[in-house]
Amino acid sequence: MFKKVLIVDDHDDINNGVLDILKTHGITNIHNSQYCDEAYLKIKRAELDKDPFDLLITDLSFKEDHRECDIISGEDLIAKLREQNNNLPIVVYSMKDQLQKVRLLVNKYSVNAYVCKDRKGSQELSEAINSVYNKKLFLSPQVANALSSKVDLEITDYDIELTKQLSLGLDQKGISRYFIENNISPGSVSSIEKRINKLRIKFKADNATHLVAKMKDLGLI
Repeated sequence: MFKKVLIVDDHDDINNGVLDILKTHGITNIHNSQYCDEAYLKIKRAELDKDPFDLLITDLSFKEDHRECDIISGEDLIAKLREQNNNLPIVVYSMKDQLQKVRLLVNKYSVNAYVCKDRKGSQELSEAINSVYNKKLFLSPQVANALSSKVDLEITDYDIELTKQLSLGLDQKGISRYFIENNISPGSVSSIEKRINKLRIKFKADNATHLVAKMKDLGLI
């Protein structure tokens, strides 16, 4: 079983609940953090000390407070770790149940489990820990269809990336340059403009800013 685990969640009751579940698996070397920046530093420090974590359990959403953070969400933390080729097993434990979000995290960032916080969340988290330890993917039942090709997801991964770049302040030319540099197709300004217009119609958004706000509210970006 896992020996050293990091819990990242900004709610004390959730931290305590996850702590209790880990203890039922005989795990006692447990650390926690309420900030993604702090969690990242703990992971890097553990690596430098040659005593790395062997499991990360993280939420996706974190409330902003007085503390300035560069890594503001669980997804950002996961992305940063994977960009550095860190293959630390990751369990996402979140209220969000959008299939597109799950598919993105599994396919792009190779998370090992996605557990929904609901009535059976504790039981499913315990099952997820066992599954991940045995190198098996675990998804809560309500998001289990996320990877099915037969499911009509709300938008594509391309749409997610396009809207994410809009949310970062890039205009259509800037997004075109970014897409071309990162081999994302189609990358032409005209294609990007057409796709933004289609998304605005789909989500009944008045403009690009309104589109970003709607997609954030839905938890798609």
